[in-house]
Amino acid sequence: MMLEVDNIHTYYGESHALQGVSLRLEEGETVCLLGRNGAGKSTTLRSIIGLTPPRSGRVVFAGKEVAGQPAYRIARLGMGLVPEDRRIFPGLTVRENLEVAQYSRPGAPRHWTVERIFDQYSMLAELANQDGATLSGGQQQMLAVARSLMSEPRLLLLDEPNEGLAPVIVQQIGELIDELAKTTTILFTEQSVRFALRHARRAYILEKGKVVHEADSQTLAEDKETQHRYLSV
Repeated sequence: MMLEVDNIHTYYGESHALQGVSLRLEEGETVCLLGRNGAGKSTTLRSIIGLTPPRSGRVVFAGKEVAGQPAYRIARLGMGLVPEDRRIFPGLTVRENLEVAQYSRPGAPRHWTVERIFDQYSMLAELANQDGATLSGGQQQMLAVARSLMSEPRLLLLDEPNEGLAPVIVQQIGELIDELAKTTTILFTEQSVRFALRHARRAYILEKGKVVHEADSQTLAEDKETQHRYLSV
């Protein structure tokens, strides 16, 4: 088991954002968190990686209890996050954004290098010397994912990877997820049911900070009643 989240409760001040969320990911799985805006999807990712630590419950990553640890220590164990707002470093070139990330896991076996990123994602190679903050939304998303890969993650968390992107870029992000899924365990959040079920093996649905449904992608794709109940706007 790569990740076990057991009954976590997370708060923002006195606001009870997550109310007993539990989920699991086996090594090599790609799993999606679905739900309307405000359901708790992003907070779940932030709780897992320690940016918004849960007040109670367990988070076990690769056999180690990590709930309550600072985010940088969890990241050094091999967990990477691509946040919804991408957090590209302004004033640094594309190359420099990638180079900075390789120091987040000192001593980790190095599979991803700047050269390999540029070989695999030629678009980033063409932009190597451009300020990362000046890239388009789709380019920044590709850079954010590539930067996370430089930390050699065993588990990759993607928060709304398609937010604000054109359809042609969304297709590229889907292809990227499928390619990464061959070697990396992935948990991502998503608004589009169609996209999620196309690229994830299983899905959890959140509503008001609780997991209200879990199913494999094929079963959920055929379950229009559940989709309408929890995901229709």
